Formats: sequence, structure tokens, C-alpha cells
Amino acid sequence: MLQSVYRGVRSYVLLMVLFLCVQEGYSQEQKAPSYPLITHTPYFSIWSNTDQLNESVTTHWSGTEQSLIGIVKVDGRFYRFLGREQGHFAAVAPTSEEAPYSVQYTEQEPGSGWNAPGFDDRNWKKGAAPFSDDRSVAKTFWDTDDLWVRRTFNVKGPVKGDLYLKINHDDNIDIYLNGNLVYHKIGWVNRMTYLELNKALRASLKEGKNVLAVHLRNTAGGRHLDLGISRKVPPPASQQVLKATQSNVEVKALQTVYDFKAGGVDLTVRFISPLLLKELDLMARPVSYITYAVKSNDGRQHDVKVYLGASSNIAVNESSQEVMANVVSNGALNMLQTGTTSQPVLAKKGDDLRIDWGYFYVGARKEMTTQFITRNQEEGIAGFTGNRAVGNQSGIRGKNLVLNTVLNMGKIGAAGKEQFMLLGYDELYSIQYFHNNLRPWWNKNGDKTFTAIMNEAAASYNTVVKKVNDFDKVIYGDAFRAGGAAYAKLCELVYRQSIAAHALVESPQKDLLFLSKENFSNGSINTVDLTYPSAPLFLAYNAALQKGMMNGIFYYSESGKWTKPFAAHDLGTYPLANGQTYGEDMPVEEAGNMIILMAAIARVDGNAGYARAHWKTLTTWADYLSRDGFDPANQLCTDDFAGHMARNVNLSAKAIMALRSYAMLAEMLGEKETARKYLALVKPMVPKWMELANDGDHYTLAFEKKGTWSQKYNLVWDKVLNFNLFPQSVYDKEIRFYLTKQQEYGLPLDSRKTYTKSDWIMWTATMTGNRGDFEKFIEPLYRYARETKSRVPMSDWHETTTGKQVGFQARSVVGGYFMKVLDQQLNKR
Repeated sequence: MLQSVYRGVRSYVLLMVLFLCVQEGYSQEQKAPSYPLITHTPYFSIWSNTDQLNESVTTHWSGTEQSLIGIVKVDGRFYRFLGREQGHFAAVAPTSEEAPYSVQYTEQEPGSGWNAPGFDDRNWKKGAAPFSDDRSVAKTFWDTDDLWVRRTFNVKGPVKGDLYLKINHDDNIDIYLNGNLVYHKIGWVNRMTYLELNKALRASLKEGKNVLAVHLRNTAGGRHLDLGISRKVPPPASQQVLKATQSNVEVKALQTVYDFKAGGVDLTVRFISPLLLKELDLMARPVSYITYAVKSNDGRQHDVKVYLGASSNIAVNESSQEVMANVVSNGALNMLQTGTTSQPVLAKKGDDLRIDWGYFYVGARKEMTTQFITRNQEEGIAGFTGNRAVGNQSGIRGKNLVLNTVLNMGKIGAAGKEQFMLLGYDELYSIQYFHNNLRPWWNKNGDKTFTAIMNEAAASYNTVVKKVNDFDKVIYGDAFRAGGAAYAKLCELVYRQSIAAHALVESPQKDLLFLSKENFSNGSINTVDLTYPSAPLFLAYNAALQKGMMNGIFYYSESGKWTKPFAAHDLGTYPLANGQTYGEDMPVEEAGNMIILMAAIARVDGNAGYARAHWKTLTTWADYLSRDGFDPANQLCTDDFAGHMARNVNLSAKAIMALRSYAMLAEMLGEKETARKYLALVKPMVPKWMELANDGDHYTLAFEKKGTWSQKYNLVWDKVLNFNLFPQSVYDKEIRFYLTKQQEYGLPLDSRKTYTKSDWIMWTATMTGNRGDFEKFIEPLYRYARETKSRVPMSDWHETTTGKQVGFQARSVVGGYFMKVLDQQLNKR
């Protein structure tokens, strides 16, 4: 007996040693497509897109610059460790936000030569920019399919600096400069964008008179045109500011940690967003910490100060919007605040948008902090380095202002010191839910102030950091035990991204709502086929949030606002959840998703109480699937980017899993007759599915479509929920076949293309029967995360042959990476 106990203890110790060694090995080599810094909601989300923190301007997840600059002063020398100074542009041909301009235009086909400099456009109409079908922004209203524009401008003397096309267009466009095509795009940009076209523009630009000729064609949605040409003006060289040397970076679940050497000190900077899924009030508090730990590396004492310059662009949609910055010190903190002067609360909806209402805050403890507001970054940095006098002014209006904060760390020796700053965002209102404006969860009753929340976050710093460190270990440990070191690092990488693609609010019915934004896809809110792939993370760590993704969909049906016999695709376009806005339904997809997820919740909860509350609705959806689910018609599924497909084998598998889920729920609720009925319905479907999809060494993409294949990721629930409907031979055959189709950066989604969806690969990998095969699927994904040239928050849609992003970024669906963790938790494999 004692020997067996000894062997058990020895095995446990060896496992933990291996765990720590592997964790250390992977952390020293870590790279990411983009590094999460501040992550709370779709609007408050700041990232670094380079491996060295001080080599790029920090951005919102959408790629728009939201600059944070960090500099440490060591004795009399300055070292930049965070961000880069933003580029500045000067107008060669201004856009309307820089100066009014008019053009000649026509909405009738003008004939050949319309784009030549000498074309006679005197019979065209004259109008001022911008052109739009939105009367609130249009200087010239445009609502036809085609628009031809000619703009004349003059250039005096040589133009220095790289040239950029500055443009906001919707949608398809061709642009000519002096008769030469310089830009062509199918699609739109949605916001004012600088496009680096130096070679093409410089080849055609000349001193004197120039002509921009534009053809814009509307094919869907809105209409908009505003354009100009700009030159990039490099920021003045800061001779005093050196670059700190970065020695390491590690992305953990709740924090990103950087190590630097700056002269005689070592600096560790931690960006902590305490998104603890088990503690909703803490997770929902939109306050992040930036922690600075400094110690001497040469045995001497050093005077140290740390500077942060935060751009007011964090609180705007477009950098052209006016803001006001104020001093709002309160309690134990010095604080600065900024927000737009217009405050258009919940006035915009869409995908490539940032928040332009509410207020951004920067705070730090009063006893060691100096703060000031400047009109640009150069003034802020100069105020820190001593080249410019600054005052603690309030009520400053302007554009691109900077909130500057300086921590006086004092004398630093070998023992070191640690201090922190706080960055927070008060959205005022987060979501419009069936025409009710809802406050964020932290202030759902409207009885709290944000300055009090900032002080609360400061007072609880030590407690929160301990919880963060402990939970980081839980996330890594759970994933490591389930799938190994590479799998664990991938789970750490996507944890904050998945959570921060949601808003947490309370409905007027007092239901918790956890509403996703379909980032860089189409901007839908609470999309059911995002809820489905993201579910494993939330099922594993807090099923209340999973219910929060489903409550709104149930309300939509049960209130009578949605009357179809299957679940809606979405609740609207973020942040307006007033009803589905997606153009086409996904009947089998969404009904199947909701029923399967309900069964998963019942397994996690150990009871079907949540299903009982929505049994009538679930029954309607199950009835629909019983009629139309097994052999689906020509309809869309969640992989809608691949187009319509009739008889989709994987979609059929979803219907089978959903019907079996409904039978399971009926059994748990004591509905014995219903359970028997649906089990009798489902069981014959399995051999029929196998017969219709059989293609020798694998199963097809569509029934009876030989020579095709696809990932059957929906079958994972047969394993995770222990249905055991399909024989093991089905999984063995598919896994063997998939492994012959792997590319350098992963398993393609199906036989039509070589692109993939990485969340589905994780589900497919979870169907394997052994760790070795599982890791064969994981290693290419880990390689993709480390080697992709697409420097954006993790894209779930990438090319398996090149590792490049195809589309999508910063989406919640990467919560699906936790499927193996969920399987481990439910089944103790």
C-alpha cells in the first residue's frame, strides 16, 4: 500500500516538474500575431502588432491607431519601452475634414476620355464633398448606382515625404491621377484611411494643375466619397529618447508581460486586464492595470520616473473628431479624462467602428504622480524630458490630445519597486436592446460613478493581482493537462480576445446578457453561430455567461418579435440589438446550435433547469430539425463565406447532434415519452448518414458527392456529451484521412479551398482518440500563431499554405479553442 502511495506521489511530482519545465520553455520563445494590452469590450481594446513593444504604434483591434507611449527616465537618460510616436500628415489635396472643396460630377455614363486631364467637364454638375446618401453627413446627396467625379487641385513646388491617398469610400472605386490609374478596389473602407501609394502617386503628381478622376459604383449598402492626397511628415527626432532593450514577452491568459533593460535598471511591464470569468463584477469592471516593476541591474542606486502618454483617440471613432480633456482627480487618485464634445451615445452601428461616446480615464496614486494634458505627443514627451514647461490644465478642447502621467519611483536599488497606473473606460450606455438603452454591467442600476470605480480598482490592486496570477495558472494548467504545452499557449493567447469581443449588460427583464460583436465579419450583435464556436471557454469556466449569450435569442422568439420555427441568426448590428439584420436565415445551423448548447449547459449544471424555462421554444426548433435537418436544403451554415450548399454532411451531423441533445434534455426533465420518440428518430439517421456520405477512406462534403471531403467538427459533441451515436470507426477513418490533408499551417476546412477555420480544427482534433494525433493538429496551428505575417489579433480564418489571414480578426469564436479543456472537464479523459 505504502509503495503504491509513494509511486503516486512520485508520478505527481514528475508531472509537475515536466509541467513547469515545458511552461518555462514555451514562455521564453513566445510570439503572437498581435499582443493584447488592454482588453475589455469591443470598444475598449488596445493591442501591439509587433514583437517588440516599442517598434509600432499601438492600435485598436480593428487596426486604427490608439497610441500609448511609455518612457522610463533612469537618472538623466530616457528610454522608450512602449509604442512609437504617431506619424503626421500634411495635405497636398485636402479632404473635406481638412478644408472645404468642390468637384465636377455626373451620375450619367460620361463616355471615353472622362479621366484624362484635358477632358471638358463644364457640362457636369458642381458639388461639395463629401458625397453620401446619409443626409446627416453629405454636403452633396448621392443615391444612384454610379458616380463620376473630377477634382482639380494645384501643387506649388516639390512635394517632400511619402505620398498617401487619404480616402473614405463606399463602395467599388477606380481613381486616376492625371489620367493614370493609381487605385482600384472592389469593396469599401468605412472610415477615413491613409493608403500608402507613394510610387503610383509620385509618378503622376506634378507641379501646377493636377486632376483626380474617380468612378465610384454602389453595389450594396450605403454610399460615400471623400478623398485627397497627403504627405507623411516624420515626427521630430527625439535625440534624448533611446530605445529600451526588450529581452522577453509572455502572453498569459489575463496579462501580457514584457521585460526590458534600460541603462542601469531592469524594467518589467505588465498589462493586466482582470477578466476573471468566475467573478462577473470584477470581469465587467472596465479598468486595466499597467504595472511597472523596476530594479537596479548594476548594484547602484538610480533615480527612476515612468511616463505614459495616452492618446485621446482612444475615445473617438475618427481622429478628426473634437474631444475635451479634463482633470478629474478624486479620492486617492490623480485622474485625467477625455471624450468627444459631441457625445453621440449609441448613434452608430456597424463593424469597422470605434466608440465615440463616454469617457476614457488614466489614473495613478496621488502621492507619486504628476499629470498634464497636451495638444500632441511631442509636447507630452517634451514635458517629461524637460524641454517644455507644462501645467495641469483642464477643459482643453482639440483633436489628438494626449493624457500624460508621470510616476516618480524614487531611488531604485537591487530590491526594486513596483507601482501601477489604471486605464478605464466609462461607456455610459453599452447596448440598445429592443430600443432600451442599457448601462454597462458595473453600473446597471445607474448608481455608481466611474471615478469611484477607478478608486475601487486601485484599492483592490493587490487582491486582484493575486487572483489574476492564480487564475493564469489554472488556465494554463487545465489546457496543458488536456492537450500539451503548445495547446496551452494557444489557449492563453486567445482567452482575453474571446471575452473582450462581448458586452455584459442586464436586460429590462433582469436577465444577464453577454452579447458578442461579430468583429471584422459583418458587425452583427449576438450572432448565434458565433455563440456556438465560442461556447467551450464559457461552458468550462462560467455557464452563466453561456446562458447570457442565449437569453436574448430566447427572448426574441418568446416575446413574439421573431416568429420563425428556428432560431434567429442575430439580434441586430452592434451595439443595437433591436432585431435580426443579417440578410438571410440559417435555419438548421442556428436551431441546431441552440439545442446542442442547451444540452451542454445541462451537462455542466448537472440539471436541465435552464432548458425547462425554454422548453416550448426548444420543442419548436426540434420539430423543425426533425423535418428538415437530416438532409439539409440549399441553405447557409456558419461557414457562410464558402457559400450555399445543399445536402451538407457536416450540417446534417449538427442536426443529428441537436436531436440527440433534445432527447437527452427530455430525459433529464422526466419527459420519457418525448425522449423515446427522439431517440427512435435519431438512431436510424446514423447508418443512413454513413451510407450517403461514404467515399471509401473518408466521408464527403455533401451527401453523394464523391471526391469531396470536409471537417466534420459538429460530431465532436458525440464525444463530449457521451452520446456514442456514431461508431468509433467513423472517427478513426476521418482522422486518418485528415492527417493526409494537413498543410504547413493547419488542416483545410474542406476540399473546396486550402483556407481553414482554426476554431473548427480544435473541435476536429478533440475527436481524436489519443494525444499523439491531437498534437499533430495543434502543432501547425501553433506554428501559424508564431509565424503568420498577418499582424492582427488572432484571425480564425487563415490560409493553411501561407499562414496569411484570409479574413476576420479579434473574434470571440477563438473561445472554441477550449473544446479539449471542456472535454477533459466533463469526461476526465
